[in-house]
Amino acid sequence: MALRDPSRSQHSPPVPAEALRPGGRSGHDSRRPSGKHSSAVRRATTGRSDPGRRGPGGAAPLEEADRARLLSGAHHDPHALLGAHPGPDGVTFRVLRPFARGVSVVVDGRRTPLGSEGDGLFSGVLPLDAVPEYTLVVSYDDAEYEVQDPYRFLPALGEFDLHLISEGRHEQLWKALGAEPMEHQGVTGTRFTVWAPNAQGVRVAGDFSYWDGTAFPMRSLGSSGVWELFLPGIGEGERYKFEITTRWGARFLKVDPMARHTEAPPATASVVTASHHQWGDQEWLAHRADTPVHEAPFSVYEVHLPSWRPGLTYRELAEHLPPYVKEMGFTHVELMPVAEHPFGGSWGYQVTGFYAPTARLGTPDDFKHLVDRLHQAGIGVIMDWVPAHFPRDDWALARFDGYPMYEPGDSRRADHPDWGTFEFDLGRTEVRNFLVANAVYWCEEFHIDGLRVDAVASMLYLDYSREDGQWAPNAYGGREDLDAVRFLQEMNATLYRRVPGVVTIAEESTDWGGVTQPTEWGGLGFGLKWNMGWMHDSLGYMSKEPVHRKYHHNEMTFAMVYAYSENYVLPISHDEVVHGKQALVSKMPGDWWQRRANHRAYLGFMWAHPGKQLLFMGQEFAQGAEWSVDHGPDWWLLDPAYGAEADHRGVRDLVRDLNSVYRATPALWQRDSDPGGFRWVTVDAAEDNVFAFLRFAADGAPLLSVSNFSPVVRSEYGLWVPEGGGAWEEVLNTDAAGYGGSDVAGLRPVRSDGDSLRLTLPPLATVWLRPA
Repeated sequence: MALRDPSRSQHSPPVPAEALRPGGRSGHDSRRPSGKHSSAVRRATTGRSDPGRRGPGGAAPLEEADRARLLSGAHHDPHALLGAHPGPDGVTFRVLRPFARGVSVVVDGRRTPLGSEGDGLFSGVLPLDAVPEYTLVVSYDDAEYEVQDPYRFLPALGEFDLHLISEGRHEQLWKALGAEPMEHQGVTGTRFTVWAPNAQGVRVAGDFSYWDGTAFPMRSLGSSGVWELFLPGIGEGERYKFEITTRWGARFLKVDPMARHTEAPPATASVVTASHHQWGDQEWLAHRADTPVHEAPFSVYEVHLPSWRPGLTYRELAEHLPPYVKEMGFTHVELMPVAEHPFGGSWGYQVTGFYAPTARLGTPDDFKHLVDRLHQAGIGVIMDWVPAHFPRDDWALARFDGYPMYEPGDSRRADHPDWGTFEFDLGRTEVRNFLVANAVYWCEEFHIDGLRVDAVASMLYLDYSREDGQWAPNAYGGREDLDAVRFLQEMNATLYRRVPGVVTIAEESTDWGGVTQPTEWGGLGFGLKWNMGWMHDSLGYMSKEPVHRKYHHNEMTFAMVYAYSENYVLPISHDEVVHGKQALVSKMPGDWWQRRANHRAYLGFMWAHPGKQLLFMGQEFAQGAEWSVDHGPDWWLLDPAYGAEADHRGVRDLVRDLNSVYRATPALWQRDSDPGGFRWVTVDAAEDNVFAFLRFAADGAPLLSVSNFSPVVRSEYGLWVPEGGGAWEEVLNTDAAGYGGSDVAGLRPVRSDGDSLRLTLPPLATVWLRPA
């Protein structure tokens, strides 16, 4: 058991300490005092009287079984034994204060010592008719302190909260469970609550108890499985954990699953917190829901906050990230997981603190400040969310109360074969509630505009990455995880109902039908879905030498066969630029000029293609190296002192202009989910490596996108265009000299001849045109 480091508190015991270890890593140098009351959990008989006799303070002694359970942390109702209780002879006071030299009760200014029963128990009877207002004076060898008695307070959690928790319908669960600073019965303190249905007993341990939970056992609130204790005088900044006693008597410390703040890793304690942030994004929120996301511009810059500018805190990032994203023209940022995680190398995808922004970069209010500043800059915030699995660290969610609780009891369902983690038991109402409320929490408390749900495919299939015999079919004999389906539907329906303008995005890599269909139609209810097929096929095409691309022409056109089956995002994400896959520009064939030209042409094709866009940091300026979580993007490539700086700045300028033209051109985003918003112009020019298509706005205004993925200049290239004649002008040309291109075509109007247009196509370039 991890106990307190006495150097951290003014209540440091005056005697030597014996270090004890928890069942799991705590991250604390914690000690426990020795001496007369050092074994506060042993079943001692010191100072104990026979059942028919009075104790040293005149109080009837505890029953042997109650005393043993109380001192071992296995009692379900410590309030029935501790505190003040009226009886025929007066009011009995009983206090559990390990390591104390003495305890007195103060009533109306009069101080009455209690007798010692041993092992930190003190009791006495006062000749009173009713329980009075009282305080305690607790004396140690070096000092004494007047304190409130935690065991004189009624439960600080209401029956309605417990009812909702039991039914799995508490949509603001974070307001009922966890550590909540509050005023209760006129006294300031913190209410601690935790769901641990299989525990024999639960105690609170922290800085305030030398990491020994003996003095603060919690009470069980009936069949809900919730344990509660109000600790007066405990406030913001206090570190704590829950000390669980299992059915078999084992004891260990666990972090709070609902903790809203934690210590910075590798330390693991939960931290009491309250928010004081004053939001300034009212205008953003007021208009966020004006236009459905699938009919609005949606260009996303994916960011890993700890490595975007290594060493910056949330507040420092708030000074740099919003202006950069605004300058680049992106409509949104997508943050790789922000929730607390013990191992930075997981990039945040192995979460232990689902309700706590990582303390590596600051406090929860610091993170709110960053979101606020992004909103004030006109930038939406998407956050990666990971409900598919959680790590096995023994101080966190795994086997939380000694039993499988958040994870299924069947190892075939619990063990995730790919990541060595546990999956959530999505068939359990309380677990589903934990996750649904978590989705709501980030959007309501942090004003997050959307959640990109990670690894949806691994949730939907019982046989995901499993061989025959390693999984059990559902009730209908199929491989679909029906609990996961119900969970995703409930999460989406709840979030869209509660948070206007929010969007959920599925990272789903299979052909599961109806991912973005409404739940009332039987769909999963997501707003958007990552188009992994488009990403895989288009990158496969681009990686080929131009001379071989004609044999892979369909890889660039196939996505239009299913483009309107879902509402899609076209993702070039972090997963595509790590682990030997190479950065985007390095995937391209040819010399350095050709690689950059391919890179630019591909981005032009991507931004014009039906679907929303997502680009990972560093790819906007053609970083050649794979992303490293340790040092982030290679910003030095944009240093004017670097010889090839112009090459990288040219690509960055292109991305800026792509976003600028994109946002100003409704044809590129207004009808992304409408087949009438797209028409092929040239679809079968495989020998030429040419693709041309039209996009149409709601009012019919067209934009023509032409991509030439060969290194050959094609003069007088004929293309069909809508009838009407007139001039067409270039809106954007990825071959422009300012982007590092050859500037073959130049920006000049091109006149159509009836329904045909003749263009000079630059090499390895995409050109956008619209009627002049």
